[in-house]
Amino acid sequence: MDDVLCDYTGAHGAALLAWPHVKFPQGVEGFFRDLHPMLGAIDAVNRLRSVSNLFVLTAPSTRNPLSYTEKRIWIEEHFDYEFTKRLILSPDKGLLKGDFLIDDHIDGKGQERFEGKLIHFGTDAFPNWQSVLRQFESIGILT
Repeated sequence: MDDVLCDYTGAHGAALLAWPHVKFPQGVEGFFRDLHPMLGAIDAVNRLRSVSNLFVLTAPSTRNPLSYTEKRIWIEEHFDYEFTKRLILSPDKGLLKGDFLIDDHIDGKGQERFEGKLIHFGTDAFPNWQSVLRQFESIGILT
């Protein structure tokens, strides 16, 4: 979710500037709920939802127990209630099975053990959602 669906890094940087005395701004109430969507993320996810068995897998912030709730609220506010039933919060992404994992990291939270294909979001190969959609078009998942 973070830095794939929503702009965690931008919000984190802005919060550090706004509250230099707060060591972990991601622990402040409302931090995750108020994250802005990444450019193209909402439309891309809705397009993928219409043709696939799509889930959102996100690691919670252990420094903010509210992140569990706020991430769920974020999904409902930017998509709908039904999509909240497809939200998985896990600190270890390698525990889950799937064909694809779209993530901004290749390791650190179990991504290296994910058995499907990792799409490394934010890299030269997949810099944005448009490039991710092109990948799914090239393999026939999207038309």
